[in-house]
Amino acid sequence: MISRPPRPRERGIPEATVARLPVYLRALQSLQDRGTLTVSSEDLASAAGVNSAKLRKDLSHLGSYGTRGVGYEVQYLVYQISRELGLTQDWAVAIVGIGNLGRALANYGGFGTRGFRIAALLDADPEMVGQSVASLDVRHIDNLEDVVRSKGVSIGVITTPAASAQGVATRFVEAGVSSILNFAPVVLNVPDGVDVRKVDLSIELQILAFHAQRRADGDGRAAERAGLELT
Repeated sequence: MISRPPRPRERGIPEATVARLPVYLRALQSLQDRGTLTVSSEDLASAAGVNSAKLRKDLSHLGSYGTRGVGYEVQYLVYQISRELGLTQDWAVAIVGIGNLGRALANYGGFGTRGFRIAALLDADPEMVGQSVASLDVRHIDNLEDVVRSKGVSIGVITTPAASAQGVATRFVEAGVSSILNFAPVVLNVPDGVDVRKVDLSIELQILAFHAQRRADGDGRAAERAGLELT
């Protein structure tokens, strides 16, 4: 039976809090790298881009309340959040689709320090199979089930074209993988109990374009008002 990363929400932690925990962890790790031993809720909230009241409430779900006049111990809070997110374990990851994005993810060196190990790379292209990427030989997609079992894969990452993504997801689920990160521009249908996180870069860019346009419109209206006041 393949294990999966724990779900903090099963312990009563709100989903919105879970989504912010990695942001707090990143800020704390940056403080830790600079040798900071303690941090106030105000400073940590500022580094994470939230208000201090929200941060204190989020951390209270972990049983961490800080010390009045001192704040939070950085090293211990890193451990608390890492443990809650399941990052104190070694999670084996398989990436399917070794195009430009798949290669970039495979070569990213930050996963190892955050509890994730790229254990397998798979692709359907015969010209890709057998190539070495990030010191791993690319396996054919036909071997997915064997790879999941032999490597103890807990998390599947899909970076295939949209047309192939559902089939890959279905095979991951049937092989026992219940945590999937999907970069393909398609909504995956999976059974209850399977967690899918979707990353759609085009949607993120469209959201940024929306805000950029609103700023531009606002600047245009401000300039127009200024021009009227000068006349």
